[in-house]
Amino acid sequence: MNSAPVGIFDSGIGGLTVARAIYDRLPQESTIYFGDTARVPYGPKSPETVTRYSREILHWLLSQGVKAVVIACNTSTAHALDALQAESPVPVLGVIEPGARAAGKVTSGGPVGVIGTAGTIASNAYARAINRRRPDVRVEQRACPLFVPLVEEGWFEHPAAELIAAEYLAPLRAANVDALVLGCTHYRLLKPLLQRVMGPVVDLIDSAEETAIALEKTLRRQGLESPLGGASEHRFVVSDDEPRFRQVGSRFIGERLGKAEVVALG
Repeated sequence: MNSAPVGIFDSGIGGLTVARAIYDRLPQESTIYFGDTARVPYGPKSPETVTRYSREILHWLLSQGVKAVVIACNTSTAHALDALQAESPVPVLGVIEPGARAAGKVTSGGPVGVIGTAGTIASNAYARAINRRRPDVRVEQRACPLFVPLVEEGWFEHPAAELIAAEYLAPLRAANVDALVLGCTHYRLLKPLLQRVMGPVVDLIDSAEETAIALEKTLRRQGLESPLGGASEHRFVVSDDEPRFRQVGSRFIGERLGKAEVVALG
């Protein structure tokens, strides 16, 4: 048993959907969430820059005594996971492998769709991860950059969001994908709308839920679980703009956020 917190980080606010999934699945675990709100978004930045930012956050979380780290950002996972795993003394998990694993299980052999930021799609990380497990499956990918500002504006069911979703997803519908991976943590909040646009026969893969399952298995396998029934605490830390983080973050986490600390990195 190990009562140390789990570190969770993201380029900004979207990773709170992963944090929420972890709270729901592992209520006994304490966490420290770091949102790099001073340098968001990561999507358009180079792989080298994203890796440098991710390393800085990793080392800050390690200095806080975390027992594991979850990269709750698809772009960081795509570009920095291997580097962080190589230099971390504690387990480091990303959000891509769990989502890819789930997609490989649910597809009946038809194409699998992946949507995400421009950086995540350009990395081809989901396609590689899916094809490692299912080389027989064709992966159709689509960058959906306007989804992030729509979600942060709270337009989950706005007519404009539905029009944009229909435009983005039209090629995936035409390809008859039988599963769609939500390859950005923001997209979980658009799930009902995306399901409606894609139709009921398409399985939507939520990487946040799959990552929480992967974390649970990792903690159990390595003997790092907190005692059941123990009191958990959740710290929120940002690199800038704490008021906006609290305001917008409450949409992601499903409850009112208390005060967040501000820590500047870099």
